[in-house]
Amino acid sequence: METAERFRAAVEAGDLAALDELFTDDVRFYSPVKFRPFEGRPMVLGLFGVLLRTFEDFRYIGQFDGAAETSTDGAEAPSEILLFRAAVNGMQIHGIDLLQFDETGRIKEFTVMVRPQSAVHALSEAVLAGLVADGLVPAPADH
Repeated sequence: METAERFRAAVEAGDLAALDELFTDDVRFYSPVKFRPFEGRPMVLGLFGVLLRTFEDFRYIGQFDGAAETSTDGAEAPSEILLFRAAVNGMQIHGIDLLQFDETGRIKEFTVMVRPQSAVHALSEAVLAGLVADGLVPAPADH
């Protein structure tokens, strides 16, 4: 699918402007560290800004296409899986990006899965710090 190729190129180039046109207005981003999705293009683009700064040596290493049921309506949608490798604070991460498309070919759902668990924890801390720094989420309350 053309959108997946454009998405991959935009991420690899760190080009947020190119990502903007690939998402639906109501895109949902399912994170490996947050129960509820990030919703809406402005929030998802903000999150990508943080991710692009957080990942070190990010690279896609494979791609699969097909179809999968979406979380929002349970309907089957054209989908692509992009396999990636990266590091966060020197810790190696293996992951997949699942992109699901609407009828116009734009990304309506985006799900990320990463391993190992220690890397998920490091990624969670780094992304939260970036989201707070960018004013996208409030700072967590100290207990």
